[in-house]
Amino acid sequence: MKKYSALLAVTVLIFASLACQTVLGGGNGIDQTESLPPFEYSGDTPDATAEATEESFDPGFSFGGDSEFPMPEDASNVVSVAGTVNFQTKLSLEEVMAFYRDTYGKQGFTERELLTTVTDGVFSFVFDGDPGGKAIVIQGVDLGDGTVNVNIRLEDV
Repeated sequence: MKKYSALLAVTVLIFASLACQTVLGGGNGIDQTESLPPFEYSGDTPDATAEATEESFDPGFSFGGDSEFPMPEDASNVVSVAGTVNFQTKLSLEEVMAFYRDTYGKQGFTERELLTTVTDGVFSFVFDGDPGGKAIVIQGVDLGDGTVNVNIRLEDV
């Protein structure tokens, strides 16, 4: 009986080892490490200046107020990522909607009233008139603590 138990244990270990090699990609004889080209330092590279760094580096997002969209004066926690702006304001939902209707109305934009929705603590509406041909989608959510979260983006609607 001990002889069969030992043989069974060895067989199980062999199959487990083969299974691990198959799953992890081992045992195919191909070197999977990638070598990098050698680095040569010439010593004549100019030091980066703050101006050069700011001009050459555009992360595609910003924190703190950079936006192509108008925002109320009290906008806080402003995050702009890939054409989308998100922020909080102390204005009510109705005041936020009035702000954007007034702001975009004065610029000649038109609201797509068919797409306007207002429910308990949430609104969504769309304006046409952006020079790029996309619609401006504005959505807001009452956070329940006296602030409203607003999200604005350009979208094909």
